[in-house]
Amino acid sequence: SAIIGALVALSIIALVLSLVKVEDVTLPPTVKYGLVFDAGSSHTSLFVYEWDSDKENDTGVVSQTLSCDVQGPGISSYAHDPPKAGDSLRECLDKALKVVPAAKHRDVPAYLGATAGMRLLREQNSSAADQVLAEVTKIMRQYPVDFKGARILTGEEEGAYGWITINYLLDSFTKFSPKAHVWLRPEAANIFGALDLGGASTQISFMPEGSVINQNEASKFTLYGYSYNIYTHSYLCYGQNEMLKRLAKELIVSAPSTRVHHPCYPRGYSETVPLSSFRTSPCTDRSDARLPLGDRTVTLEGRGNASGCLAAVRELFNFSACGQSRDCTFDGVYQPPLRGRFIAFSAFYYNFKFLNLTEGQPLATAREAIEQLCTRSWEDLSSSYPKEDPKRLPQYCANANYILTLLLDAYKFNETSWNNIFFQMKAGSADIGWTLGYMLNLTNMIPAEAPTRVKGHMPSLWAAAITFIILTLVLGLTALLL
Repeated sequence: SAIIGALVALSIIALVLSLVKVEDVTLPPTVKYGLVFDAGSSHTSLFVYEWDSDKENDTGVVSQTLSCDVQGPGISSYAHDPPKAGDSLRECLDKALKVVPAAKHRDVPAYLGATAGMRLLREQNSSAADQVLAEVTKIMRQYPVDFKGARILTGEEEGAYGWITINYLLDSFTKFSPKAHVWLRPEAANIFGALDLGGASTQISFMPEGSVINQNEASKFTLYGYSYNIYTHSYLCYGQNEMLKRLAKELIVSAPSTRVHHPCYPRGYSETVPLSSFRTSPCTDRSDARLPLGDRTVTLEGRGNASGCLAAVRELFNFSACGQSRDCTFDGVYQPPLRGRFIAFSAFYYNFKFLNLTEGQPLATAREAIEQLCTRSWEDLSSSYPKEDPKRLPQYCANANYILTLLLDAYKFNETSWNNIFFQMKAGSADIGWTLGYMLNLTNMIPAEAPTRVKGHMPSLWAAAITFIILTLVLGLTALLL
């Protein structure tokens, strides 16, 4: 009778458990990784990102795991020896595979985006640009990653992805609320604009009031379930390095001689440049009839003239092409009125860091610091900054005056809106640039991995059931023995 009683008890328990509502138990999401190479005009960097597979409103919550600077110049510099462009990536690729779990290597999407340096090379020699990308692709395919391709980004893509990076890092798109345990969307007023200054191009991107009139300058994104329509424009040949070349060329053709005064270089400094160097870039217009023929050299002699430097830099812009239009920067390019706060990164940041200018300082302070810099002698500068690159040090005066002209005269910042510009290179532990925005946008294209669910009973029910079964068996066996 005891055994029969135990079996009846077990049957009742099984029936009760079968009627109890089961819960969906969600297993932790797996971590995905992505690699993005930023192949700029002067150097290449690799960034490794990771995000959980169950995305927030179809967009991955991405964080930076690794950054690696590739040794040597940008890949466009290897036009005459393309295999070296691919080989230069190996060291950083090896480092990336050490931080990504081996079991995930084959599933890691890897991208290489080339920017203004390769855009210029494509204009100058499209076959050489194709060969460089082919060699890069060849090396990337030797590694156990899911290589998605190497391509040249448009200037507008570069600007727009930089805008995404900034607003992602500053929690402008979405922010986690610990109290509510949900992701919230901040007010639109928190959206920042992006100012990027590279070696060969510069970009401005922001969300204007209303719609963008010129749709050629518009970019549209959907992130975290919301759509954004921004203005973005890229100015090729207005990057820092190409500006310096164009400035030197204009000084040479305006005063043809073997020795030319350079108002932006410090007094006591001189630099000898071959005329042939101005024929290697579309930015310096190799067909310009004013450029002397031959392979002779010209010596640029520094004069340390602050006002003369500013005047010479302004000549690089065609402001007259805008006429009386307010919605125009230079060269006849449309731009809606500025709106909101801006993050200025890359060369914007590095030049103002050298000037020791901090956020919140008035425009007059920046002007005064630039004027003082431009009047210092080469002996004074070189002794004051012994660790600074001797090739870069003489260029800071020209760079700073160029930045002021670009921000104030071209983009139309003023004494008041100047305080809305923040010069930064990092936000949190991540670098500011286009690569994070690129990866973040691409996570919309990578299918979200559905959370793994298993059916299971509540742990408390299982514990109670097992305890009851054991007690029933013990009582039944005791009764049988007695």
